[in-house]
Amino acid sequence: MARRRRAEIRKLQPDLVYSDTTVTAFVNKLMRDGKKNLASRIFYGSCRLIQERSGQEPLKIFRQALDNVKPRIEVKSRRVGGATYQVPIEVSPRRAQSLSLRWLVAASDARPERTAVERVAGELLDAAAGRGGAVKKREDVERMAEANRAYAHYRW
Repeated sequence: MARRRRAEIRKLQPDLVYSDTTVTAFVNKLMRDGKKNLASRIFYGSCRLIQERSGQEPLKIFRQALDNVKPRIEVKSRRVGGATYQVPIEVSPRRAQSLSLRWLVAASDARPERTAVERVAGELLDAAAGRGGAVKKREDVERMAEANRAYAHYRW
């Protein structure tokens, strides 16, 4: 955490195809070694694949997947009197979006499909349907928060 001041929030430019800043954030999370062109080709290729497989609007599937992966509650470590407690806290909308994008990328990387386009498309379709690695991650985080509900009074 910064000791001097809060980090300034940078505004993202909307992407060229869908004019959506969330898509830009996802492409930025997909990007490896500064290769943004490759990351955007992977995303738009997976959008075409989603269109073929589901017959629905890819941006709608993307938004549905994002909503299904966003956590509502998570745990944060708090040190109280020499003991460390996992304290459940509500997740801010900005952090929820950031976590969901990160989890979608990580889950798509872990998939067994051959190409990155197929992996991203498969994970987005699975997440939109309420299954897949990213949704499992959200469920695990929320289950952990629910199990530690007894420590909620340490929240501050």
